[in-house]
Amino acid sequence: MTSRERSPGLDRKRVYTSHFNASAMSASMPAYVEIFDTTLRDGEQTPGVALSVEEKIRIAEALSDLGVDVIEAGFPVISDGERESIKKISALGLGSRVCALCRSSSKDIDVALDCGVSYVHTFIATSDVHLKHKLKMTRQEVKARAVGAIEYAKSHGLTVEFSCEDATRTDLDFLKEMHIAVQQAGVDKINLPDTVGVVSPPAMEFLVKELMTVTRVPLSIHCHDDFGLAVANSLAAVRQGARQLHVCVNGLGERAGNASLEEVVLGLMAFFNVQTRVDPRKIGYVSKTVANLTGMPIPGNKAIVGSNAFAHESGIHVHGILGDPSTYEAFGPELVGMERSIVVGKHTGVHSVKEKLSEYGVVLTDEQISKVVNEIKKLAESGKHVDDAELVALAYHVAGQRAGEERKVKLKEFAVFTGLNITPTAVVSLEVDGANKRGSEIGVGPIDAAINAIRQVVSDKISLVEYRLSAITGGSDALCEVGVKLQYNGEKKAMSVGRSVGSDIVQTSVDAAVEAIDRLYSRMSKD
Repeated sequence: MTSRERSPGLDRKRVYTSHFNASAMSASMPAYVEIFDTTLRDGEQTPGVALSVEEKIRIAEALSDLGVDVIEAGFPVISDGERESIKKISALGLGSRVCALCRSSSKDIDVALDCGVSYVHTFIATSDVHLKHKLKMTRQEVKARAVGAIEYAKSHGLTVEFSCEDATRTDLDFLKEMHIAVQQAGVDKINLPDTVGVVSPPAMEFLVKELMTVTRVPLSIHCHDDFGLAVANSLAAVRQGARQLHVCVNGLGERAGNASLEEVVLGLMAFFNVQTRVDPRKIGYVSKTVANLTGMPIPGNKAIVGSNAFAHESGIHVHGILGDPSTYEAFGPELVGMERSIVVGKHTGVHSVKEKLSEYGVVLTDEQISKVVNEIKKLAESGKHVDDAELVALAYHVAGQRAGEERKVKLKEFAVFTGLNITPTAVVSLEVDGANKRGSEIGVGPIDAAINAIRQVVSDKISLVEYRLSAITGGSDALCEVGVKLQYNGEKKAMSVGRSVGSDIVQTSVDAAVEAIDRLYSRMSKD
């Protein structure tokens, strides 16, 4: 993909955004915006993130395949490892341009040149607070430093992008003066950084509109998310003519992070019909790759790429989604390489469970589906999340229950007492053929005591042949599946199996034992 090629874009038939977006279109908006990805530089400045050379190369290759225009590969002057990774990325021959960050210093530019890059991003602070407390320089000294570095870089044949650091807190007249000066020095692009994320979208529009009166080269925007407005500010800048946006995959970056690549790209395409080179179908893969390599998990509620972005639990929502995705989705998940998921939980309805089970080839009657839904709601209200494996186990359990038969043996109450230096003791109350019976027994553990008590109440001719316990999934709150095989040792021997699924091991074991005993009871009474 060359720099002039466009991405496949969005299938407009699968984008369901508001018709009011058309009223916010602006004549100043460009038809195409370049994407400058700084995941490997600003993204790596995320607290707790440190990438190896190999990991940086993998991310750079993924970003190039995704279609970003520029990859800011790092800040070469800071370390030997940084220089090594930038050199290797520059030598890959990627479809994206590779850029290095430099202070407004010939030394920094020389180091970048040694890394083999043809594109540098130079910067110097221009706000009064930075001039006074950090640089200890005057405005004229800062301007001279910026101009000198640009002229030096241009004399070495480099493409130069320049940033007035902390631009959104810089005096407007001085900011314009800087833009004029760096253009006269031959700068190729000017970047406007909201370095500490302190501007609002209307203020960003005002600032960009003012700067466009003196800016003749492409204007770039670099937004931080300290107020959660990085993406909104980036899109606001495009409305007034910005032609490049700085982004990080998954919104990584200093403090609260940078404008999120996935949100910016989708926003441009969906709201403004502004094109980029990014192939949106690869966004999901790149997002997961970066999350794995940086060790920064994607929040479930993260827009576009979070696990909940296309997950539906509410019965009303699922019913609508199954009828037409536009009812409760902004766009189809396949557009960004994601998948829709139906989640079972407290708000789950019959349609959700039926659809989810159909994915596993499990077909139940409406009555059985209702039973499964009720079990899910009980578990969810106790704080248990039911995953797919546990849902299927519940479905098989319900499907295996005897429909239309009145149970002869019913569990009314039970309690188990156990602890350190206490012999496990169980007390049970059963209804057997309409009569209430109580009993108690001890055992080597709470489950053994409970099963012994049940056998003692019903018949001493019942023996435990087999007990099987398995966790359906991992985790301390996983549902368990219990199988109990009992034998009736009367004149005619009989065998029966009971199974149950639940979150409490003792309760589930008792339920399985009662089911097995119930199946034996008719044969026992005839013996």
